[in-house]
Amino acid sequence: MPSSLACSGCGWAPPDDNPFPFRCANAVSGDDVDHVIVRTLDPSNLSWPTGQEANPFVRYRTLFRSHHLAASRGMADAEYIGLVERLDKQVAAVDGKGFVVTPFARQSELSQRLGFSAGGGVWVKDETGNVAGSHKARHLMGLAIWLEVVDGLGLANSRDRRLAIASCGNAALAAAVVARAADRQLDVFVPTWADQAIVSRLKELGATITTSPRQEGVPGDPTYHALQRAIAGGAIPFTCQGPDNGLTIEGGETLGYELGSAGQPLDRVIVQVGGGALASSLIQGLTDAKLLRALEAMPRMHTVQTDGAHPLDRSYSGVVAMILRRFPVHTTSLPIDELADVIRKDGLDARRQQMFGIAVTHRSRFMWPWEEEPKSIAHGILDDETYDWYAVVRGMIQTGGFPVVVDEETLRAANDLARETTGIAVDPTGSAGLAGLMASLKQGHVRPDERVAVLFTGAIRGEGNGT
Repeated sequence: MPSSLACSGCGWAPPDDNPFPFRCANAVSGDDVDHVIVRTLDPSNLSWPTGQEANPFVRYRTLFRSHHLAASRGMADAEYIGLVERLDKQVAAVDGKGFVVTPFARQSELSQRLGFSAGGGVWVKDETGNVAGSHKARHLMGLAIWLEVVDGLGLANSRDRRLAIASCGNAALAAAVVARAADRQLDVFVPTWADQAIVSRLKELGATITTSPRQEGVPGDPTYHALQRAIAGGAIPFTCQGPDNGLTIEGGETLGYELGSAGQPLDRVIVQVGGGALASSLIQGLTDAKLLRALEAMPRMHTVQTDGAHPLDRSYSGVVAMILRRFPVHTTSLPIDELADVIRKDGLDARRQQMFGIAVTHRSRFMWPWEEEPKSIAHGILDDETYDWYAVVRGMIQTGGFPVVVDEETLRAANDLARETTGIAVDPTGSAGLAGLMASLKQGHVRPDERVAVLFTGAIRGEGNGT
């Protein structure tokens, strides 16, 4: 097949006929390795898709592992397309819309208000009109297609197992829509503070809801702990976290593919991060676009978290500190943007790769749960941990990017500015990338002649909106 699967932490590779290659077999060993199944493309057997189909899961199908598996087992391309289109029609029947390539354009008024020159500016990828009102459905659609393929090939009967996710907002709504469309049973684990309007909608979509309260002295998200127990009991991880289901990243990569196909060279991409799957998907999707020569150069990848919870910023700092121990001490006094350039230089590659190897095999040194219950108006990026931290930290370092931490005032100002200048009804989580751009401009890390992309990832649903 023109792709391979392997654990980025230990190298374990699932057999090609494994219908559920979602998690590393060694992930249950109790070691400190960050076990995540990663799909890698073989550029000698692939070319960049040039089709113009409206549905990204059809347009970019030849890059998907599910397509590779189907073709290797004799399924014709037309049959695969038919499978995807049938599922998409069922999604549209549930949600009122199916999957299409979403808008991506320079926002003139927003760019002007932020002081960008005519040659630079802000390009916005608008996901607010996507299935279930956010980007999250992309991840779950990719998983649903995989399950339909393995069932159709006779490799499994996945309908014997329930799907499970931990979420109280956009991810849960997306999972419920796609699961309902695929006629599959879904368990959703929610916190005690979940918005009752969202919970009601989840129930309307047929999801089974379990509330998971925090327990004194138990670190981490209680809903995520409940999800892990469900997976251990046989549930299929229908999630947006790479460590639980590596193939969830593939669906999200369609965002990177769309950016890579836009014909617009970008200097930076600034993306909000909670669990990290969105950023990981973007990094991998853009990397694939460059690998297959659709993209000339990778933009700098930046992430945004709130000052109420920023575990990714903490892990990035830890990895960078480890790398700096191999370089002259004077580099520690450089501003973060100059320091990021020093670290990504090709001449440091061998030592940098060695440091990545240490980071991925010593997870607890770089990523652990936030010590207090996170709070912010950007509810959707308040994960106690950045589950896909390693892929995101590595992507930032390799592209010369770095994390940005923003306060509540900047999050509010960014959301007001986004809605006022673009007319897009984006929520505070969805516009958090713009907040990161505003903070970076204020700190002098972004020049007015640069081309910067941000993603508006979720539509306003009212109070209590989350991801």
